[in-house]
Amino acid sequence: MAPSNPEAATGALPFESEPEPDLGPTRRPKVDFDKPAPLDRHGPARVVAMCNQKGGVGKTTTVINLGAALAGYGRRVLLVDFDPQGALSVGLGLDAHDLELSIYNVLMDNSLRSADILQKTPVDGMDLLPANIDLSAAEIQLVTEVGREQALNRILAPLVPHYDVILIDCQPSLGLLTVNALTASDGVVVPLECEYFALRGVALLKETIEKVRDRLNPRLEIEGLLATMYDSRTVHGREVLSRLVEAFGDRVFHTVIGRTVRFPETTVAGTPITSFAPSSRGASAYRQLAREVLARWETDRR
Repeated sequence: MAPSNPEAATGALPFESEPEPDLGPTRRPKVDFDKPAPLDRHGPARVVAMCNQKGGVGKTTTVINLGAALAGYGRRVLLVDFDPQGALSVGLGLDAHDLELSIYNVLMDNSLRSADILQKTPVDGMDLLPANIDLSAAEIQLVTEVGREQALNRILAPLVPHYDVILIDCQPSLGLLTVNALTASDGVVVPLECEYFALRGVALLKETIEKVRDRLNPRLEIEGLLATMYDSRTVHGREVLSRLVEAFGDRVFHTVIGRTVRFPETTVAGTPITSFAPSSRGASAYRQLAREVLARWETDRR
């Protein structure tokens, strides 16, 4: 007798279709980015501002760990602390209060050069221009300067030929310091916490970027939006990430940075997660982000 359920004979299930694609947390097909090829020469650098007017979204963490991952792939990297809180400098083991010279001094004193304040970091191939609370005075003092929006650009120009990537850690505001960072940059990466209120400020930031592009820096473009502090266990986190992809599509990086206790630990240690816990999920995510960023740049050059 023929089986009452024809599918049982073949092992197929009713309404069975093609297997679902392997989707990542962004609900798009997963993409494995190839390890980048080594460079046969260095420079000129691509300058990228890490920018979001909302604080606590992972800007500094991303600058440190993306920079370290890029250096791990043979790129010469310069990190620029352009936040008066000095979190980037502290996160790389410096005592910001004890700095004799910082980026503020170079901004205000034409006799100083950026090379005079250059600091080595614990990562081979990655250097730092440090900052501390003194930088907060620059926002006021630059107001009366001619070409005040170009001040950071003038500092970085001599260094661009010597690096492959320059990452600027911006302060959480859209004031004059942030405008300086955008004016000096080729692109912007926007870290966004996977939380509803983080989405609300994106339109204002996008408007500021467009104004800087139209009036000061026509080469400026949004490199991508980076989802940070993602927790797949919460419905809210998944919904926010899904909405982000719906709104911005391919501008959202495939790489998602999950929430982990490892990141605060690396701050205390003064070293990137790629060195502190190289086999951790956080380190793996930032290496994946570095590969994705380099792949995007390579595509843009073609």
